[in-house]
Formats: sequence, C-alpha cells, structure tokens
Amino acid sequence: MQHEKSTHHSLEKALKLLLSFMPYNQEAGTLELSNHLGLHKSTVSRLLGVLESYGFLQQNLQTKKFTLGPSISELGWALNESLNSHLIRLAIPFVDQLRNSLEETVVLEVASGQSSVIAYMAEGPGPVRIKETIGGRHWYHAAAGAKVILAFSPAEFRDEILQKELIRCTPNTMVDRSALEKEMRLIRRQGFSFDNEERNIGIRAFGCAVFNHEGKPVAGLVAAGPLQRITWNRRSAIIPLLKEAATKLSEQLGYRESANRVKGAEDSNPMPMRQQARKKRRREEL
Repeated sequence: MQHEKSTHHSLEKALKLLLSFMPYNQEAGTLELSNHLGLHKSTVSRLLGVLESYGFLQQNLQTKKFTLGPSISELGWALNESLNSHLIRLAIPFVDQLRNSLEETVVLEVASGQSSVIAYMAEGPGPVRIKETIGGRHWYHAAAGAKVILAFSPAEFRDEILQKELIRCTPNTMVDRSALEKEMRLIRRQGFSFDNEERNIGIRAFGCAVFNHEGKPVAGLVAAGPLQRITWNRRSAIIPLLKEAATKLSEQLGYRESANRVKGAEDSNPMPMRQQARKKRRREEL
C-alpha cells in the first residue's frame, strides 16, 4: 500500500512538471522548475531524467534546459486523428436530437478542402425533403454549413476561396466578393449563417460552426427545410438549440470557449449600423 502511494505521488509530480511547460513550451532548468513546483532539486532532476528517457522532454545541450519532447507531439497527433475520425460518431446523437426537437432536417457538413461535405443527415418528419445526399459537396459561398465554416476560417483561407470564380447555384447565390466578405463579417458577429435559397430553390437553412481543440471550424450543424417553415423570423426558436448543440459537440472535440478562435477570424471591419439595419429589415420580410 505504501509503495502504491509513493507511485501515485511520483506520477502526480511528473504530470505537474509536464504541465508547467504550458502554454508556450518555454525552456526551463532544474532549479527553475524546482522553485516553481516547490519540489526538491534532486526530485525534479530524477523526474526530468525519466521523462526525457521516454521522449516527453528533451534537453538543450547548450543551455542544459528542457522543453517538451517528441512524444508529446505524437500524443497530440494521435488525439487529433482520433477526434477527426470520431467527429461523425460524436455528432450523430446531436444531429438526431436536433431533428427531434426542431422537427426539421438537420445536416452535418464537414470541412473538406475547397468545399464542405455532407457527412450525416437526419431528415425531418415533414413531407418535403431537401435534395441532398450523404457525400454531397457544397461550395463554401453557397450553403449554410459551408458559409459558417468559411466565416470562422483563417483570413488567408477565406481570401483563397473568395478570389476564385464563384459558381451561381441559384439566382439567390452571392458571387460578389465584396458582398460575401460583408456576409462573413455578419456571420462572425451573430454566430450563425443563413442560407436564403442560395444552394437550392425552395430551401432555406441556418448553420452554426463546430470547432476542434485548436479552435478551427471543422464542421457546420445545419437546420434546413422548405422556405415556408425555415424563415428569418423563426431564428429565435432555431438558433439557440443549434448553437447549444454545436457548442457541446465542439467541447467533445476539445474546444474551449476561453481559448482564442483561429487567427484571422476576428471581425476587423464591422458592417456599418445602417447597412445592418437595412439587411435586418430585408430578412424580416422573408
């Protein structure tokens, strides 16, 4: 029993030592770590040796100080791969529950290169079906899930997408870069997107972004349906549930609200208030 206690205490000390390198992985020496953790120098030296032997720490031969080692990167890579591969599995209960709560079709769109991909879909109970299938691709400028992913993506990626020739899927599809940039800023401010028959005639949709542990938008949760039911005025009933599900799914992927979202997603050029008011009035007429 005494041996087990000693082992647990040693493990706790080792974990605290590793965590002391967060968040910036700055070099630290034995004495510095000893003072920081309140541990005897000999204890810290012994722990450093063990952690270095397993690759969790590495020593700078010139400064004799330590930083996190390759084993930490390998663990991070394994976690990232696990989270990505399990995204759909984790999302299914949220999508199904949203469909039941909203009684509308709910779709999971996943970021994939130059477009988003429908990874899972729970169809609503109504007689009208949206014309989408698993594996279908959406241009980033022309669907609720795709637009919300793009809005929260790094500025460099948005520029790459928006500088290309954009395809007009319906008469409502926005293909003007200036208009789309304003739309992206609006989405970031309000936290959701709105597809007003921009992908399919007769279908409207709301979308909220799902973030991974790095704060990157990896998917969009979308509530979609016929224009008679999915109206701008229904957003107060739809958006809270959509945001709640997207937040909980993001947390399961390791995202923390306190962490900064991906660099470049900030709204650095807000839309003038009068222009926002005009946009709001136009949507409320829908």
